[in-house]
Amino acid sequence: MLRLLWLIAALPLAGFVVLALAGFRMPRRAVATVGVGAVALSAATALAVAVRFVAAPPAGHAYSQTLWRWISVSTFRPTIGLRLDALSLVMMVVVAVVSFLIHLYASASMENEEGYARFFAYMNLFVASMLTLVLADNLLLLYLGWEGVGLCSYLLIGFWYKDQVNGRAAQKAFIVTRIGDVSLAVGIFFLFTRLGTLDLQKMLEAAPQVWLKGSGAPLAAALLLVGGAVGKSAQLPLQTWLPDAMAGPTPVSALIHAATMVTAGVYLIARTHTLFELAPAAALAVAIIGAATLLLAGVSALFQRDIKRVLAYSTMSQIGYMFLALGVGAWSAAILHFMTHALFKSLLFLAAGVVIDALGHEHDIYKMGALRRSLPVAFWTFLIAGASLSGFPIVTAGFYSKDWILDETWTAGAGGHWLWAAGIVGTLLTAIYTFRVVFLVFFGQEKTAPTVARRGRLLVPLVILAILSAVGGLVEVPRTLGNLPVFSTFMRSALPAGREMGVGLEALLELIAGAVALGGIAIAWAAYLRFPRVVAVLPRGPLTRHLARFWSADWGFDVLYGWLIERPYRWFARVDQSDAIDQPFRGVALGTRGLGRMLSRSETGHLRWYAMSIVAGAVIVIAIVLFA
Repeated sequence: MLRLLWLIAALPLAGFVVLALAGFRMPRRAVATVGVGAVALSAATALAVAVRFVAAPPAGHAYSQTLWRWISVSTFRPTIGLRLDALSLVMMVVVAVVSFLIHLYASASMENEEGYARFFAYMNLFVASMLTLVLADNLLLLYLGWEGVGLCSYLLIGFWYKDQVNGRAAQKAFIVTRIGDVSLAVGIFFLFTRLGTLDLQKMLEAAPQVWLKGSGAPLAAALLLVGGAVGKSAQLPLQTWLPDAMAGPTPVSALIHAATMVTAGVYLIARTHTLFELAPAAALAVAIIGAATLLLAGVSALFQRDIKRVLAYSTMSQIGYMFLALGVGAWSAAILHFMTHALFKSLLFLAAGVVIDALGHEHDIYKMGALRRSLPVAFWTFLIAGASLSGFPIVTAGFYSKDWILDETWTAGAGGHWLWAAGIVGTLLTAIYTFRVVFLVFFGQEKTAPTVARRGRLLVPLVILAILSAVGGLVEVPRTLGNLPVFSTFMRSALPAGREMGVGLEALLELIAGAVALGGIAIAWAAYLRFPRVVAVLPRGPLTRHLARFWSADWGFDVLYGWLIERPYRWFARVDQSDAIDQPFRGVALGTRGLGRMLSRSETGHLRWYAMSIVAGAVIVIAIVLFA
């Protein structure tokens, strides 16, 4: 069964090839069958491989599969090879299963859109690229998948390319993430020149033997990888592209934010964890970046009117929690939060898509209201996912993963308490902005009459994801009950174990986190349902009005980057259009054109002149031979 590992990425890639070459000639039902079916088969294969791996782990708790050698130049011999261990298994299963549910949803929500086959071709390639990324056994193949998801994000965010706003959003996502991609590429070159290999396992084994902990080389390598991670995962200071990515269709938003692309940076850092253990300063930087991003994004989410932009800032914030966990060495906790986040965030986007479609593509939450009766499935599934995102105690998956991160942050040593405090404030903000959406959209007075769509393919994925969002965290519930075979135990074969802590302290921290989450929900209820007039008055003051505008605009980062980077670059480009560097090349072009005109005059069409030229040439050649 493990030998089928290569099929998991190959199946959606095959779906892309079929749709790209013949999709425009296929009926829509056939397009949906190929697009959804390829990912469904991939998900089924992934689950079968995972069951086989867990039931009978291979030697060393890892399985490698080399398909063929990619390049062979001296000592540079990377392969097209796959590696399955606990880390890549979790990523593989989550990416495949969640992507299948999103494809199933998209087959109904996009069926009336122009470019149906093109959409599923891009989506299939997106999934194939992400699966390649997480299964690659070397950094070069990982980088191929990394660039693949970047390309597909550009194509999908700008899917409705006839609207200039969508095109600009796609360009912004591509350009901003390209900065991180360059950092990652330089990091790959650096690692190969210093360690002599791009094979991930060999590299992680060689690094502690070649480098001392805290030395400059591992720090440089780790920081270069962080540069790539913050670009793909939309963390400070490269986070500005993600809210604008909401210009794409809702299934695209769900795919980018839940299971692909933005979690690539989290996987990269977790996969290269040995480098960060050798570079504590880089690990601290990751934790600080995560803490700052989760707070900044949480505040911005409070002031968004577009339901999808609220969820976009929420994604930035939750990825910030994962970075915080990675930075303090809570490796397994970060991956569990990746898993639970993929479930409840994809559900939030898909439920929001049902609401948006039912209201005639209305996105403004202040133009919605009282939808819980007319859209009951969307309401209950959104409520379950929102409770999980907020960390509602005991009954939601998000509570266990987020609480685990906060527990390990508290015990992280110097600075751990401050980082924990940032995480707790983020928990409060998350509960407030999430239930702000719940209360404004599904309660209160009806402001826009919905047209209910009764398509089963839209609702089935929501129900499945709602169940998983409620029970997904139970894989780590027994952590406080003893040494049972739970998620953390399974992950120890691929990632370092977390820190131990007393049962009493752990219970206290869980109590605090749960109380903060409930307090945030209560604040949202009071502010947006019980006393909405009080909140409506607050932004009317001059200071609060400007602050609200500042926070809603991502703390002015776009304006700042416009002044510091975009405008100087455009000015330099205008000045450089006719600079001295171009003059020699223009001279060569002018000389070539002049010589061509001169030679063209010799083409007179008179045979006697051609004969005379041949004779003269022959005389010159003979003279050179005789007298040289």
